[in-house]
Amino acid sequence: MAWWQYVLIVGVLLAGIYGFVVLTGNLTGFLSRRTDRTAESMYGDYADSPRKRRYAQRHGGQWHDEETRSSNLTASPPRPPRKTA
Repeated sequence: MAWWQYVLIVGVLLAGIYGFVVLTGNLTGFLSRRTDRTAESMYGDYADSPRKRRYAQRHGGQWHDEETRSSNLTASPPRPPRKTA
């Protein structure tokens, strides 16, 4: 092998490592960002199965339809500022 092939291989490896580090850093930041969404707001329609709804109604529990539940929701309080180290 010629000397320039060694330099080319090292350059490609370094570029690949750099690309991997940048990609994983961006994905980690994207996947772990703060959000104000709750499980109830994302999955409200799928919270309980029809069987659980019937069970709650038969045993004195309550089930709120989407219209009733959405009118009862209040805005969540603002989050405290993030601590910076």
